[in-house]
Amino acid sequence: MAKLPQVPFGAVYFRKSNPPQQDWERDYKTAAEDGLNVFRHWFMWSAIERAPGKFDWDDYDRQLDLAAKHGIVTIIAELSQTTPDWAVRKFADARQVLYDGREHPSIQSPSSATGGFSHSGGGTGTLTLNAPEVRGAAHNFLTTMARRYKGHPALLGYDVWNECNYSPYTDYGPYTVAAFRDWLKRKYGTLDDLARAWHRYSYADWEDIEPPTQFMPYCECLDWLRFKQDNHYEQMQFRIDAIRAADPDAMIVAHGTAGSVTQLAQRGSDDWRAASKVETYGYTWVSARKGTEPWKNFFAADLVRGAARGKSFWHAERQGGPLWMQPQVLGRDKDDGRVATPEDIRLWSLSSFAGGARGMMNLRFRPLLDGPLFGAFGSYDMAGQRTPRSDMAASIARWANAQKQADLMKAAPVTGDIGIIMAPEAQEFAFLLNYNGKFDTYSAAMWGAYRGFFDNNIQADWVHIDDIEGRNILYFPYPIMLLPDQVEKITNWVRAGGVLICEACPGYFGPGGRAGTKQPNLGLDTLFGVEEEDVEFMPDIADRNSIFHRGDELTCAGFRQAYRATSGTALANFDTGQTAIVENRFGAGRTMLIGSHLSASYHYHPNDGLRTFFGNLLTWAGHEPAVSNSNPRVQARLHADGDRFWLWLVNPERVAQEGRVSSLIADVGGAQPEQAWGGADSQFSQGLYRVPAQDALVVELPPAK
Repeated sequence: MAKLPQVPFGAVYFRKSNPPQQDWERDYKTAAEDGLNVFRHWFMWSAIERAPGKFDWDDYDRQLDLAAKHGIVTIIAELSQTTPDWAVRKFADARQVLYDGREHPSIQSPSSATGGFSHSGGGTGTLTLNAPEVRGAAHNFLTTMARRYKGHPALLGYDVWNECNYSPYTDYGPYTVAAFRDWLKRKYGTLDDLARAWHRYSYADWEDIEPPTQFMPYCECLDWLRFKQDNHYEQMQFRIDAIRAADPDAMIVAHGTAGSVTQLAQRGSDDWRAASKVETYGYTWVSARKGTEPWKNFFAADLVRGAARGKSFWHAERQGGPLWMQPQVLGRDKDDGRVATPEDIRLWSLSSFAGGARGMMNLRFRPLLDGPLFGAFGSYDMAGQRTPRSDMAASIARWANAQKQADLMKAAPVTGDIGIIMAPEAQEFAFLLNYNGKFDTYSAAMWGAYRGFFDNNIQADWVHIDDIEGRNILYFPYPIMLLPDQVEKITNWVRAGGVLICEACPGYFGPGGRAGTKQPNLGLDTLFGVEEEDVEFMPDIADRNSIFHRGDELTCAGFRQAYRATSGTALANFDTGQTAIVENRFGAGRTMLIGSHLSASYHYHPNDGLRTFFGNLLTWAGHEPAVSNSNPRVQARLHADGDRFWLWLVNPERVAQEGRVSSLIADVGGAQPEQAWGGADSQFSQGLYRVPAQDALVVELPPAK
């Protein structure tokens, strides 16, 4: 069994069709020389079990043997969702069925010429694991694989779900429908209780129940979304259990897409849930697909750090080269991630480390030679030769794994100054409420809240609604659906001294997606000290409304909710004169309720007024940030390990930046510290700094005196 490197740093390498076999030995030698220490390979069921019970492991054996020879550890990415062609024929009744009745074909992946994939991607295969025979065949593949490689000197562990997600529009076949009915029986107990909840009064038997094929804000659709999540994460657990039974010592990992705040409802991208099942979690984040705005360099790491709940996590797929002709890049500037430069590689890598990632893999060692993603993402060139990009990655790999950096890489970001609440129920209902596909207010609100704090150099942590205990200040961007136990949790947290800043329509919809007749709903009127005076659900023209706050006109977005203050105190008005923002004392804590989704407005149209609003929220809450930074173009992050501190200063701009930092908990004004990372042009002395373009400066600091 291989030992975990100080910082796993490497790439995804073998996908059966790429790279060419004659280059393997040379590629491993190059990788080892360049300081790479981990490869992940796709172990595709469709490529290995060529006939029932007949396995071809030759190429995969070679990968692990080469890894052992060159001192590289191996992550086996099990792809049991790649269905062998013989299984598609043998288990034809288990074909995945789309919501419109069409069966899934078996196709090739954009990332591998090997067949057996499904249009739905993610964890969804051509066949459903809800079919016992399919599950049995998959179990046999996983067990055979784990037994074969158990104890291999190059094996580090198994990645049990590649980019944890699935399609909401598939798996409507009879086996999954039966599983859905069983899930409903456990939830509701009786058919009458289900009928009342769903407002379907003519069910005579459980067999009458069919999953919804429309996605509208109704209870049955909420149940289908939650069932899909439960079902797929149970399948994740099935894969873990099968591997663990055969190889109890191997490390279990997985990686998602940092999609919890945008793709949880429809695609099951629940980073919190996925991370809870594995020892180390990770994420795919590719700037060519997402864009290179400075906040995006940190967003994914910050999100997954919150989801990991203290576990180590990796940037499991980081871009290392260009992306050609794909829809995500069309029309964008060349330097917006389309052609990765060495400086881009440096910035993306150091931003992830500053966000807390402690492992990094490029999603290609070298580009694919065929398929729609030919030439994409590789740090090395098409022939596997070094490039300036791979040289940059190699320099970072060697730095991160130097013994001198061992203590730095054990440290983790300090708790953020404010937490942004992520509530799955709010996102699920927002997805259904957007059944016509016209509004993206939810994702805009979540991103906008993060950007509002990021642009003020305030570290905002992502906090699941189940994890609010221990936090001091929380911001709730789009709280339109809540459950009674969640309201009770939030209320008790504020009563005990928490400070909650919340946007419009908190808990407007309660259990089953029913709107409350009294607003704010579920007793939240008492928490916020208000009653609703008026409400408007017109996100298409919400920007025609404004809130006047401390002399600034703040453009609205999303919904508009006006209030009558009861125990609360009005702080700002809409342009109509109605009350728009109310603060309230509740127990030992405080609340602020904002009658619009200013977070979404900031995402759509960033401006000085809204940026100032977000920047002043900590002052209103009576909190001073852990690190104060005079230059908002440079991100300052403080990491700690016991009473030792490291300050990360990351400059995403294309010119050098200067500024001054101060800290409540670390001493930035003492003797000039030694630089853990920083070139000749970097400077740090008594809080004054200079950081070169697209680079970072990392220094160790003593505790504050």
